[in-house]
Amino acid sequence: MLSRLFRRLFLERLNQAYQAGELKFFGEHQVLADAGAFLDWIKPLQKIEWVVYAKRPFAGPEAVLSYLSRYTHRVAIANSRLLKFNDQGVTFQWKDYRCKQRFPYKRMTLKTDEFIRRFLIHVLPSGFHRIRHYGLPANSGRRDNLKRARELLIDKTADEAVNKDSAIDNTKAQQDKVHEPVQATYICPDCGSPMLIIECFGREQLPRAPPGIIAA
Repeated sequence: MLSRLFRRLFLERLNQAYQAGELKFFGEHQVLADAGAFLDWIKPLQKIEWVVYAKRPFAGPEAVLSYLSRYTHRVAIANSRLLKFNDQGVTFQWKDYRCKQRFPYKRMTLKTDEFIRRFLIHVLPSGFHRIRHYGLPANSGRRDNLKRARELLIDKTADEAVNKDSAIDNTKAQQDKVHEPVQATYICPDCGSPMLIIECFGREQLPRAPPGIIAA
């Protein structure tokens, strides 16, 4: 199914590009500039089975999911990671997830065109979504599906019983929590002593540049 879907989409886009005059032919392929010759050339491609290259990842699907999950709610690189921009290129900070040392952050300098190329790899094409929902929460019928599901599942008597059980569980959990010994939130990696949180400070919100704009 993946092979046939890819074949159809590829040939449709190829034909659209030809009709729009976006394809240029040179050398021995100049004959394809004729519409009849182009149709004769593309017709056999609609019947053969295409082979879609897809192989098993080296580190398994968990590594792929871990990599993709870093970009679901953010851009490929934040402005705070950009350290320097000059004639030599762009210097930025990156995190080595394979490094087991205390400071996994490193610096890298790339030429400007190479930096832009790598950045655009993380930009999705038009029509693609970072997160796509399936089933009941699918965007095409989410409102009607969830409304119908609530009508089928919600029962006043059962809802009251659930709320009552939830209140009992919460009370029991709070009582158990009172008798639990206080444990250290963090352990110092150097001396091994417990580190307790005494006070938390809110993060200062700094003005940020609009997405896609990289300040020099």
